Amino acid sequence: MKLDILAFAAHPDDTELACAGILATHIKKGYKVGVIDLTRGELGTRGTAEIRDKEARKSAELLGLSVRENLGLEDGFFRNSKENQLTLVQAIRKYQPDVVLLNAPTDRHPDHGRAAQLELDACFVAGLAKVEVSDNEGESLKAWRPKYAYHYIQSNLLMPDIVIDVSDSWELKMDAIRCFASQFYDPNSNEPETFISSPEFMKLIEARGKEFGHSIGAEYGEGLIKTKMLGASDLFDLK
Repeated sequence: MKLDILAFAAHPDDTELACAGILATHIKKGYKVGVIDLTRGELGTRGTAEIRDKEARKSAELLGLSVRENLGLEDGFFRNSKENQLTLVQAIRKYQPDVVLLNAPTDRHPDHGRAAQLELDACFVAGLAKVEVSDNEGESLKAWRPKYAYHYIQSNLLMPDIVIDVSDSWELKMDAIRCFASQFYDPNSNEPETFISSPEFMKLIEARGKEFGHSIGAEYGEGLIKTKMLGASDLFDLK
């Protein structure tokens, strides 16, 4: 299956928090969109990998993703190695996305910045014809390099190069986040409180969406950071 947009995430719920509005908005327009989680988030303080697997599937169904896969890399300890790059190259060549969304280039969680560079490097390597990669059936996968790659913004406030109006998809985004019930605020939970499980964290998500939206005259927005120079042929193409 060829995808129009493929979002990578170090952990299940990264895309829900940072770019689910963008994904949902494009799905509503008829684009085929997928998410690939690098790890199962097994080092998370709350919940288990098995619970997060189920939550990821629930969110994928809610958003209408065409694909959601988990590569099973080691949470907290994966590296930007040749082996891991080739694992991502296999996914890129398999789904041939035109646009890829990547983790934040730097963030509070060290996995995010490390994943971002791994993902970006894999996008380049995927386009090298002399790098041979096969699918799970042993069939050779043709070289493919996405046309566009953007980093989404996570916990740390980074200034976006583009803000996408996601006003019509905001409630769906929030519902997708709530699919990860083990991770976020639950007054009835007996598990330890974490940075993302406090009610203040959900207020941050709301405020960030409002702030980015306000910057382009929309109710809600999500920001992206470019990986190469952006261009336009007409000043009136810009919002």
